[in-house]
Amino acid sequence: MARPVYIIDGARTPFLKAQGGPGPFTPVDLAVQAGRPLLARQPFAPTAFDQVILGCVNVIADEMNPARVAALRLGMGERMVAFTVQINCGSGMQSIDTAYRYIEAGKADMILAGGAEALSYAPLVFPQSGVRWFARLASAKDSMSKLTAFLKARPADFKPIIGLERGLTDPITDLNMGQTAEVIAHLMGVTREQADAYAVESHRRLATAQAQGFLHGEVETSFARDGKFYDHDDGVRSDSSVDKLAKLKPAFERPWGQVTPGNSSQITDGACWTILASEDAVNKYGLKPKAIIIDSQWAGLDPAIMGFGPVLSSTQLLMRNKLKLQDIETWEINEAFAAQVLACLAAWKDDKFCREVLGLDGAAGEIDRAKLNVDGGAISLGHPVGTSGNRIVLHLVNAMRRLGTKRGIATECIGGGLGGAMLIETV
Repeated sequence: MARPVYIIDGARTPFLKAQGGPGPFTPVDLAVQAGRPLLARQPFAPTAFDQVILGCVNVIADEMNPARVAALRLGMGERMVAFTVQINCGSGMQSIDTAYRYIEAGKADMILAGGAEALSYAPLVFPQSGVRWFARLASAKDSMSKLTAFLKARPADFKPIIGLERGLTDPITDLNMGQTAEVIAHLMGVTREQADAYAVESHRRLATAQAQGFLHGEVETSFARDGKFYDHDDGVRSDSSVDKLAKLKPAFERPWGQVTPGNSSQITDGACWTILASEDAVNKYGLKPKAIIIDSQWAGLDPAIMGFGPVLSSTQLLMRNKLKLQDIETWEINEAFAAQVLACLAAWKDDKFCREVLGLDGAAGEIDRAKLNVDGGAISLGHPVGTSGNRIVLHLVNAMRRLGTKRGIATECIGGGLGGAMLIETV
């Protein structure tokens, strides 16, 4: 029989906006900064976990399998099994989902699941012509051959390519993620003005959450090696306005596109951990669960319209659990782009989309914006790709407990044409 799986606790670092060069923390540094205070406040030793699972997309060369490196640095013991998962933007949620399945099946009792990403460490890479030049030079056997190979170099061979830019471009459609947001905005009639207004609201909500202390206990101060410390998400712009955003030029489809730096998620560094436990572990250590995972769902679709991923995955999740859109009291939809979130909301209200794509009898209905991303999202605090799925699950739990709601869904679009959703109930 499937066992219940509880969310016990969690913590994350502040999300730090990339400033044009490597930030103060690598992915493992971030995972350690989030993990130390979290583990220190638990009534059990760090070695009590059965596994560590970490989502990370841009793994750096010095930290292969960052889950294992982080586990060792966190003092979780040499015997701790730790592995890294990667499903683009869904990696942080995939770590929770994998842990959930292990515990549900009785193969583990307590797992530390997280996500860590330092997008500021994304590498610069050489063009393939440059790689071939280096290969010819290295394979030359004598001085004359080396000189001949050397003289074949061309300046274009050494022009660096921003690895993050290529990583955010789908290799099947050759569309970058911003362009896919433009596609679905066009399909659903989302306007530039609507997207800018949504972005302003995201910043306002995060600024309010910071001022009211709603993130206390979720965001832990991070301390860099040079002595500096970071205690809040630094991408928030409390003075943002529709008038200011209207002055920004389109980032991906000039001159008529509507996706701009102001209504898109920010390039950010950050990490998050969530502790999952079985009922046996809860009883053994006297734990106080915050929530229970009811179900999860992944969905695939055309990569060119990957932004609809939350609609497909969440709808399948709702149908399997005999729920309607209106039964969900609190929502976290990762804000990859304002236009993408708004297109998802429009899709659920569209009779034709719901009939032809979702297989429903008609329009699913409308999500009350007061129930959605109540404390802002990736537009205001950033989207460290491998982390965001973990953050939205953890924050959904904390927000529901604060608001006194029972049932919530965390969901996200995923580059490559995927979507993920998780159904949570508070305990």
